[in-house]
Amino acid sequence: MKDRELLQALFGAAVKAADPLTGIRKHLPSPPRNGRTIVIGAGKGAAQMAAALESVWPEPLTGVVVTRYGYGCETKSIEILEASHPVPDAAGLAGAKRLVETVSGLSENDLVIALVCGGGSALLPAPPEGLTLQDEIALNETLLASGAPISAMNVVRKHLSTIKGGRLAAATKARVVSLIVSDIPGDNPAFVASGPTIPDATTRQDALAI
Repeated sequence: MKDRELLQALFGAAVKAADPLTGIRKHLPSPPRNGRTIVIGAGKGAAQMAAALESVWPEPLTGVVVTRYGYGCETKSIEILEASHPVPDAAGLAGAKRLVETVSGLSENDLVIALVCGGGSALLPAPPEGLTLQDEIALNETLLASGAPISAMNVVRKHLSTIKGGRLAAATKARVVSLIVSDIPGDNPAFVASGPTIPDATTRQDALAI
């Protein structure tokens, strides 16, 4: 095989592997027996993930995902919201609130499918009591300028958020299944988008040390 053919083959394989439909089709959870299926999500590729899920899910579903401005796509029943990345804005704040509202009234019979990928940290600002959106914007700008690795940045973000570090999953009684596309070295799911549906093993002291 010539060099150009080899490179084209490698490129094609990489694109195919990164296609949301490829991964989602392989990892579909079992539909709920007596409940609803609700989709939530965040990330630069979340809209494409939502469209892929709709194309293969066998039962009705609804939900909402948040993606970057200009990264939306057409979906059937999942609402697509757009917000700012890499620095949060008011649209992201509203989007984070919508995700919590979407899952908070569900029961144990329902299923939540969380579609999570890179960019979700900035797209879901949710400052705790005592802090404001402007504080979270300033935090993100400082982290982006620091040169710190993304895993370290997300440790800090998780401890200054009401939605990251597994808190989104904790807001519902429903079964939560996370389908995650990793952009993090080592592929630790707790660090992708600051792990809104993944339990957090880091501490406040870890965040302070960073």
